[in-house]
Formats: sequence, C-alpha cells, structure tokens
Amino acid sequence: MLRSQAIIVRNNNQILMVRQRTDRGKLVWSYPGGGIEQGETPEEACIREVKEETGYEITLHERMSEVKHKHTYWAEIIGGTLSLDKTKPYNQEIVEVDWIDLQDEAKFDSITKQIRDIVMQRLAKE
Repeated sequence: MLRSQAIIVRNNNQILMVRQRTDRGKLVWSYPGGGIEQGETPEEACIREVKEETGYEITLHERMSEVKHKHTYWAEIIGGTLSLDKTKPYNQEIVEVDWIDLQDEAKFDSITKQIRDIVMQRLAKE
C-alpha cells in the first residue's frame, strides 16, 4: 500500500509523532501519516492523515523522500489544535500524539531514526 507521512518540527528541537500499535501488537513511535486512498494524491493523503491523527491542519513545503512506497513531506502547521479523537475507527491503533525531543534516542527506531537524522542535518544548516 502506498503511504504518505509528514515531518513537522517546532522550536528546531521537537518533532510531531504518534505512538501506535503495529499489526503485530508492538507499540512504536512514528510520524503522522497513513495510507493513500483511491483517487487521492500522496499530498492530499498526507494532509488528511495528519488532520485525522493529530488535529492539526498543515501545508506541505516539499517532498523529502520517497522510499519503498512511502512519501515523506516537510510540513508546517497552519491551524487546528493537538488532539486525538479515539472515537474514530481509523485512530484505534493510536495510543498518543506528542511532540518528541529530537535528542530522545529511545523514541526512534531504525526506520524513524533515518528520517530524524535527515531532519537534524537540515536544521543544523538553517
């Protein structure tokens, strides 16, 4: 399945992440995003998924990468408030949504760490 996710940073030291249960039941932190639905562009899916999972409205600035059918976008919050609507069936696997310190190694696995490292390199150049 094609997927789309957003990288949203605040204060140059925190990144927005969702903690969710994988298909195997393991709890992991990941970037907000999800599957691209029929008739949706990767960009539209990213904007919709972030709104559903975090309550934030975003705008996309650029595609950072496309690896193994997953589009990753650099995004910015333009509205909304941080919230998790657990009454929605599509949010049942999500346990929490939070701003994670980029230095908190324990929150990043081998997949999310790769993107985090790219983000940190980018922020160091700004």
